[in-house]
Amino acid sequence: MSAQQKPTLRVGMIGYAFMGAAHSHAWRNAHRFFELPFTPELTAIAGRNQSAVEHAAEQMGWASTETDWRALIARDDIDLIDICTPGNTHAEIAIAALKAGKHVLCEKPLANSVAEAEEMTAVAAEAARQGVFAMCGYSYRRTPALALMKRMIAEGKVGTIRHVRAQYLQDWLSDPHAPLTWRMDKTKSGSGALGDIGAHSIDAAQFVTGQHLSGVSAIMETFTSQRPVGGDFVGLGGTGAVDENTAMGPVTVDDAAIFTARFDGGAIGVFEATRAALGRKNAMRLEVNGSLGSLAFDFENMNFLEYYDERDEAGSRGFHRIMVTEPEHPYVGNWWPTGHGLGYEHGFTHQVVDLVTALGAKTQPTPSFEEALGVQRVLAAVEESASNNSNWTTINQEDTP
Repeated sequence: MSAQQKPTLRVGMIGYAFMGAAHSHAWRNAHRFFELPFTPELTAIAGRNQSAVEHAAEQMGWASTETDWRALIARDDIDLIDICTPGNTHAEIAIAALKAGKHVLCEKPLANSVAEAEEMTAVAAEAARQGVFAMCGYSYRRTPALALMKRMIAEGKVGTIRHVRAQYLQDWLSDPHAPLTWRMDKTKSGSGALGDIGAHSIDAAQFVTGQHLSGVSAIMETFTSQRPVGGDFVGLGGTGAVDENTAMGPVTVDDAAIFTARFDGGAIGVFEATRAALGRKNAMRLEVNGSLGSLAFDFENMNFLEYYDERDEAGSRGFHRIMVTEPEHPYVGNWWPTGHGLGYEHGFTHQVVDLVTALGAKTQPTPSFEEALGVQRVLAAVEESASNNSNWTTINQEDTP
């Protein structure tokens, strides 16, 4: 069946900044490279600023605009709502969309609190019984190398999992003059590095191992307590112009979070998330050590997976790189010839592919809101541990023998 003969999936997206651009690219291109049961149609995009949303629509290929997300949900020509807004708006929008009979794709983390995420999950479960589905956008799952890591672990390539090491390192908030935005306001973002990027590490670790975190012990830190209000960003980062007349505002989220963890399958883990690691631009790293081998991934080298097999001959043991560009690798066969790597944007395209495929089969897409609620509970546990210094032993370095 040609694209013209297929039914359309009419998408309405709320938000048009960084994530909006990435999602728009995916909706435009998924059906051009993958065989899908529906042809996505970029029907309407919503944002509060009329001139800005009209510019975004023209630039990113949306057919119409709205300045009120409620009006977007009320439209009869919308089948799916894609939520690319700050976390404090996710619950209200997603719940309204699901109750209106619209499928939902919601950016991560699912909400700003466990209570909100639980309500969203309950509404999504009821909607699913009516054939209306919701998915949370943990796009790193769709990176071919991470999907391959999951496959190899499931095949027993590393044996019994013992250790998980997860880092997500960025540096765009290392500059104390980088301007204050919604990402540094806890009422809007829920948390800082922990929820913004650490949530990806939590989801990826649980995804590839098939195990869930069962306990944590954490510390969190804010290195810059105030930032200039109203500065301009270059991408996510940038520098605000600061002088004695610059208005400053409080930073109410963490710059960094570190925690140890136990998994329900017996593994132990170490997690680190920071937006103040100079020189690290998007180092989303995951390493799994097992009884038979190890697997390691770094998104800054995203087309490669490192594999160590203890069963190799003693004289030739060592990590070797798998270049994840073969047709046999997850998602890759629909793209370029062998050796021609993929990029950041492809994870979002694969996300659309998996979502639309599941909708065509009338099955629950993953990660579901229920899975995303599990990540939300981990985020809450990390914050609680850090605030209470739970399971923390103080070391007195001042006493001398």
